[in-house]
Amino acid sequence: MNPALIGIPVAAVAASAAMALGAVHPRSQIFGRTIRHTTPAKKLAITFDDGPNPAITPKLLGVLEGHRVRATFFMIGKFARACPELAKEVQVRGHLLANHTETHPNLMWLSPGQVRDELQRCQDALQRVTDAPIRYFRPPFGLRNPWVVSTARALGMQTVMWTQLPGDWRGNPPEWLSERMQPIADHAQEAAARRVGGDVLCLHDGGHRGLNADRSATITALEYWLPRWRDLGLEFVTIAEAGF
Repeated sequence: MNPALIGIPVAAVAASAAMALGAVHPRSQIFGRTIRHTTPAKKLAITFDDGPNPAITPKLLGVLEGHRVRATFFMIGKFARACPELAKEVQVRGHLLANHTETHPNLMWLSPGQVRDELQRCQDALQRVTDAPIRYFRPPFGLRNPWVVSTARALGMQTVMWTQLPGDWRGNPPEWLSERMQPIADHAQEAAARRVGGDVLCLHDGGHRGLNADRSATITALEYWLPRWRDLGLEFVTIAEAGF
């Protein structure tokens, strides 16, 4: 083999690894700038994906109101179309509505035109509910390709990732989920020394496969943590208030 060619497979592997990292890692900026933490470190942005969900979202709104928390809801367009009054209620309660595509596909495998269609259809559904521009977008599964972030930007949206993804969609007991949310308290206590900003917590009030998914463990875990996080000095903010 020509020694000059040895580096070609190595370079190809490295390029593939970089592409994979850019597609899946929540802090990756390879495919475009994203919001991935708050600033300063004492701000906590709680976000919910896959709603609105008639089985859970109304209960969740009650819990958030009881603890004086405003959050960001990344809604699926087809569910917002099915439950426009519930989507509107989220906004009326002071929360921020954001784009999570029309049908929750894996955008990594879609063409630029298909990505734009998914984002635009959700955008249309949410803007009919809010009568205002939608400024933020989160890709399903957090997966991106080279044109996802730029397409969102062309539609007037910033792309939002997360620092904490405790896995509440897995259906495990509230105790398991609460333990997975412990790092937020740890970070709050270390805030003075943290240079990377505060947490963006990604939870779910729905399930992308259909309406009425059970996310009761999410509510129970939040009821445990919200007063404790406040006692640690955290300020609850929407993504619009995250400091960017």
